[in-house]
Amino acid sequence: MSERCVAHLDMDAFYVSVELRRHPELRGKPVVVSGTGPRAVVTTASYEARRFGVGSAMPASLARRRCPQAIFLAPDFPHYRAASEEVMEIIRRHVDTVEVVGLDEVYLDLSGLPAPKACMRRIVNEIRTATGLTASVGIGPNKLVAKVASDAEKPHGFVVLTRSQACERFAESPCRLIPGIGGKTDERLQTLGVRTIGQLATAPAETLRAAFSARTTLHLQSLARFEHDGAVTQQRKVISESRERTFDADVATVTELELVLERLVRELCTALQAQGRRGRTVGIKVRLDDFSTHTRARTLNVSVNTPADVGRVALELLREFGPSRPVRLLGVRVAGLSSGGVETEQLALAL
Repeated sequence: MSERCVAHLDMDAFYVSVELRRHPELRGKPVVVSGTGPRAVVTTASYEARRFGVGSAMPASLARRRCPQAIFLAPDFPHYRAASEEVMEIIRRHVDTVEVVGLDEVYLDLSGLPAPKACMRRIVNEIRTATGLTASVGIGPNKLVAKVASDAEKPHGFVVLTRSQACERFAESPCRLIPGIGGKTDERLQTLGVRTIGQLATAPAETLRAAFSARTTLHLQSLARFEHDGAVTQQRKVISESRERTFDADVATVTELELVLERLVRELCTALQAQGRRGRTVGIKVRLDDFSTHTRARTLNVSVNTPADVGRVALELLREFGPSRPVRLLGVRVAGLSSGGVETEQLALAL
């Protein structure tokens, strides 16, 4: 039986690159795709803008200060979805097992192919020729190695690594480089003196168990050794769906919050019904003007996807929480999604 070979293909600055196809006069300039409100955040930025410290999820106001000469464009997601379909159609002509994890990234199972590297180069070249878009590729023995490798030499990267090579190459990199290790986990690791992937991989287990359970310790060290056994699957794993809104000005009145929540619930349920999905857990997200974020959730006995059912629970959760300060952001979420009566399982690692 042949060894597993996995590729991760990640489009380079995808939304900006799609915009540049219809605005070629902006090529080579700092371009930022962002909302227009006073509290808008950056969706993505061209590499020219990134040199000024502009990055995804950054407040647009900060991006303007860092790069005053940047050209700001409003996001056009229907256009991006259409461009994504162009790319996915090309990929599927070359590889059978493709796992789509976003508009701009996929995993591909190359196991058994006689020349996997040549296959990926053909795909990248065809994407560029047919669409004018570029991509970076990582290839490895598992999804974790492939994912980290694809980001190592962006843009136009093509990195092939074994697991041991990944361990050596990224030993001095911060732990947050690894998908699945977020900010809070990284902070706890740093309090233990663990700052790099290499340190995490070789740290005595008893040291880590001072801040983590035995199971989490085992999981973290497995990640640091680039061990991962998840298969590439054609079924996209969607475990929840949400909608949220950041207000241009803080909202202090309950009536206005409830009206916004009602609209968010309608948008969310429309999407769920179009997907044929429903979920048992309804939750809300509230960010106050002091930037503290609060979540509340309730799990039901039956799965729901209608505005009446989801809205009733969401409204009860909001009223029970009773925001003590003006609200900056409000969101609603349905989790534990199912399709055809089968509950969607949550992955321990989003790879």
